[in-house]
Amino acid sequence: MNRTPPLRKLGVLLLAVLPLVLAGCSSALLDPKGQIGEEQRTLILTSFGLMQIVVIPVIVMTLLFAWRYRRSNREASYRPDWHHSNLIEAIVWFIPCVIIVFLAVLTWYTSHSLDPHKPIEPTAEQQEPIEIQAVSLDWKWLFIYPEQGIATVNELAFPEDTPVHFRVTSGSVMNAFFIPRLGSQIYAMAGMDNDVHLVADEPGVYAGRSTNYSGAGFADMTFKAHVSTQQDFDAWVEKVRESSESLTYPDEYYALAAPSEANPVEYFSEVSPSLYESIIKSFKAGGRHAEYMAAIAGNGHGAGHGEAADAHGESESAEAAE
Repeated sequence: MNRTPPLRKLGVLLLAVLPLVLAGCSSALLDPKGQIGEEQRTLILTSFGLMQIVVIPVIVMTLLFAWRYRRSNREASYRPDWHHSNLIEAIVWFIPCVIIVFLAVLTWYTSHSLDPHKPIEPTAEQQEPIEIQAVSLDWKWLFIYPEQGIATVNELAFPEDTPVHFRVTSGSVMNAFFIPRLGSQIYAMAGMDNDVHLVADEPGVYAGRSTNYSGAGFADMTFKAHVSTQQDFDAWVEKVRESSESLTYPDEYYALAAPSEANPVEYFSEVSPSLYESIIKSFKAGGRHAEYMAAIAGNGHGAGHGEAADAHGESESAEAAE
């Protein structure tokens, strides 16, 4: 009496359960909510479909060959002297070459059309673009709204159907700014002013994060992007303006920049003019940023920011006098 081996039963059971497990999965990249994200999804699916022209026939032929030339099939011909076929050789080379050429043209075109630095021209249904400045810190995100004069930590908001120009930099090590459902990621690097243009087609709360490992608190370096109507966005701006907190440079900024994990959402109703530019310049002025952070570290990250700021100011004054 033949019995099915236990391992085969287990394999069949796993194959039956797998579709149920995968039914609960979702992919942000394949469920975009903005123009850039939709174009990237089309690119991903097109590239994937083209590669299946090679992958699927190889898998099918592997299974067919294994079945036809199995040991028990006595009808399969054995031809040990066969060594070449011009037709097979032409097919094996021609089809991949055509796919490579097509992918090369597609890559060249989308590298320009999906350039993250390329501004999004608003359509008749869209509003004029706004600017948001994003600064990666240890381990949190600072968002500065220069037009509204406010700033937030780990919370982002902007209206739907409004192109957003994100200027991105880092106040520490390199990170990467990414809202998967809206499109391209862009790297945030100290002393560098990078940028990316995104737009959301419908209201919602979209997850954002850093996608470049940056240390112990990296796992909690996430934020929520709230996309709403213009009226709701204006109400959110007023809510932030009600905060009693301010963000001046350098004192309060460097206090905020001290490393922290799982940092809560914070609102700042007042921001130093040109704060974003000051952060970038701090890495281009003879290492003053490093000296300043070393002074903070020497005071225990949470205390002595005033003394460190005084030292920083004296250093700037001395350099200016020279």
